[in-house]
Amino acid sequence: MATNVVSVLNDLVETSKDGEKGFLKAAEDAHDAQLKTLFASSAEDCTRGARELQDLIQSLGGKPETRGSMSGALHRGWVDMKSAVANRSDRTILAECEKGEDVAMKHYHDALEKDLPADVRTIVERQYQGVLRNHDRVRDLRDQYAATKR
Repeated sequence: MATNVVSVLNDLVETSKDGEKGFLKAAEDAHDAQLKTLFASSAEDCTRGARELQDLIQSLGGKPETRGSMSGALHRGWVDMKSAVANRSDRTILAECEKGEDVAMKHYHDALEKDLPADVRTIVERQYQGVLRNHDRVRDLRDQYAATKR
């Protein structure tokens, strides 16, 4: 069972690393100072989440992932290419962040569908709740920017 749990947790480490890198890129590209701060803080949250999962994997005797996923890297490459072609608005950046959080929500939801030990489930559930809050915050900000920053 430990190998399966380690695999599930490593998938979440990759998801967290993808979020960290995506939010750092968003902080770099954002125009609004408050959004830059929000994205940098979100990247830090992802870093802490990944570290917590990596520590848990080690305590289970597994080898933790240290990088994000290939699909996350491809998405960031696509975003980089799009931003090189056109100056991205903060609303567009928020929309990209929301897409990333949609992916994170799915990964965490899928992990919680697995048979996890109670202590592991508690950590994954707590992190999932953070992903949900972050998604909703990004979505709400995107909607505000859509309404006010045309």
